[in-house]
Amino acid sequence: MKIDPGRFPIVVLVASAAVLGGALLSQYWGGLAPCELCLLQRWPWVAAIVMSLIAIIVGNRSTLPWVALLLALVFAVGSALALYHVGVEKHWFAGPNACTGAATAADTVEALKARILGQKPVRCDEPGWSLWGISLAGWNLLASLVMAGSCLAVFAQLRRPRRRAGICRGVA
Repeated sequence: MKIDPGRFPIVVLVASAAVLGGALLSQYWGGLAPCELCLLQRWPWVAAIVMSLIAIIVGNRSTLPWVALLLALVFAVGSALALYHVGVEKHWFAGPNACTGAATAADTVEALKARILGQKPVRCDEPGWSLWGISLAGWNLLASLVMAGSCLAVFAQLRRPRRRAGICRGVA
């Protein structure tokens, strides 16, 4: 598969904006409140948008392989965050204390009031929405893995020596 170097940052920008836009639409239009981990998972997509915009504006072909590698690293971090969130949802890992765990009974009204006021409204260990049994964190994991793999493939393609007139550079 041949990648046009000028289009690679545009593809990353569009894909990242679509994923982040979908999360924001589900929050503000769909009424699905994000948990603490959901908000954390948005940051790699924001970073990818900023990096791809810079790559589009600068447009330097010689730095494009390194931009692809850096984007692959960003998406790998996003994959790790999403995997952690999926693990918290599946109870494989312990989640942050602020948004996981069972409610305990309070002994007094003051203790109950303090517990209610101190508790986050959205729990990280209970998926708020799923499609075909896959939560939003799971879909984010899949999208992040696809983007990381795509960026690595672009890096490998752009770093491969180019052939000129049937002769590979660097070979006598």
